[in-house]
Amino acid sequence: MATFGLNAAPSGPLGDRRDPYLAFSFLVEFEGLVVGGFSEVTGLQVETVVETYREGGVNDYEHKLPGPTRYPSNLVLRRGITDVNSLWLWHQDVSAGVVERRNGTIYLLDPGREPLMWWNIREAYPVKWVGPELRAESSTVSVETVELVHRGIQQPSGGSAPPTTASWVPGGVP
Repeated sequence: MATFGLNAAPSGPLGDRRDPYLAFSFLVEFEGLVVGGFSEVTGLQVETVVETYREGGVNDYEHKLPGPTRYPSNLVLRRGITDVNSLWLWHQDVSAGVVERRNGTIYLLDPGREPLMWWNIREAYPVKWVGPELRAESSTVSVETVELVHRGIQQPSGGSAPPTTASWVPGGVP
């Protein structure tokens, strides 16, 4: 009997269908900061460097060995500008030499606004703030951008309870 993957067909004799999650509903939380309401989050990226090794006398191929894992992109948050200025103040502290690293979580929400999955961001701080472009002839939403560096991204395995930043364990999953 043939077996089918989870996306093979709608619920029925062929299995359960799981469509990709929609990306329009998410929240961003950093410990002690109100930062939700973003329209875009980019930079969720993890990369393992591959190191090549040529073995003497073997000319057919190169060995590909895993090297260090790195986070090549900064986390970039974009949102309509509001009177909540906690990110601006956090960046101003960093500009003044007071660097407070904070753990955070990006939650992807289902239609009922419950977390489907999430990514924990470890020890981040803002390194760039971009204010809105102000144009008198335009009626578009004014957008601010904040860029953060961090020391790692983790995606907990399915079935674990959504974290709160109060329960975050640096270097691990709560």
